[in-house]
Amino acid sequence: MTDPNLAADITRKSKTNFMVSFAMLPEEKRDAIHTVYAFCRCTDDIVDEEGDDASKSATLMHWAEELEKGLRNQSSFPLLNRLSVITRRFNIPAVHFHDLINGMRMDLERTRYETFDELYEYCYNVASTVGLMCSEIFGYTNERTRQYAVDLGIALQLTNIVRDVKADAAIGRIYLPKEDFERFGYSYNELLHSTYNEGFIRMMRFQTARAREFYQLARASLAYEDHAAFFAARIMDRIYYRILQKIEQKHFALFDEPISISTFSKFRLATVEYFSRAPVTYASLP
Repeated sequence: MTDPNLAADITRKSKTNFMVSFAMLPEEKRDAIHTVYAFCRCTDDIVDEEGDDASKSATLMHWAEELEKGLRNQSSFPLLNRLSVITRRFNIPAVHFHDLINGMRMDLERTRYETFDELYEYCYNVASTVGLMCSEIFGYTNERTRQYAVDLGIALQLTNIVRDVKADAAIGRIYLPKEDFERFGYSYNELLHSTYNEGFIRMMRFQTARAREFYQLARASLAYEDHAAFFAARIMDRIYYRILQKIEQKHFALFDEPISISTFSKFRLATVEYFSRAPVTYASLP
């Protein structure tokens, strides 16, 4: 069996926001989440590393093949063999891992999205799948809670897309749907040149409103009986929702320095949510 510290090291080195919520989980679940996150991180790194898209695509295909072997504890990658232990222990469907790989493949095959329906598919593959994996580890009583994982994944990914709009454009990726550019009279060329104007502000206000809708949908789907078990997911909700608020408070000045919240603020939000007894609602967040 692979040393679970391998996955924990990958998570720590990534300095992800998820670290804050992972830290409060019981040891067995924390180790499982670290393994899942490490798989997601390694898959994402294949796409983001240096090299041409053809080479990355070949590497991603090999990774998918090794995943199949790993789920049988036969991979040459210790991390993938570790997944076989986690998936059996928590009954995680293998389809979620393959969907995530398909989402990463989308980054190699396209850099533009025509409609929100197309973007939704991408967000589901790269984010909602992670939520569905984690849901099995957290454990849920009400089947409705699975929809919470799906909608929260969309909300978090939309928040990332808004926050990282400048950085993504710098490497040629524009996730915001073309139909929204046309709706608000803002162009790809303006985005690529970091043009901050009324059209941009209106378009980004629309994007944050859409993200808020998915936060609300998620919170409405979290069954009361699963509220306590999903505290780690609720912490992520709090942190990313606060980032969304900060973006709005700064009037969508996304071409300036990156917008984030402090580590202290993350831990404060995590502590408040950890000890929260009542399910969070859209209106109750500060």
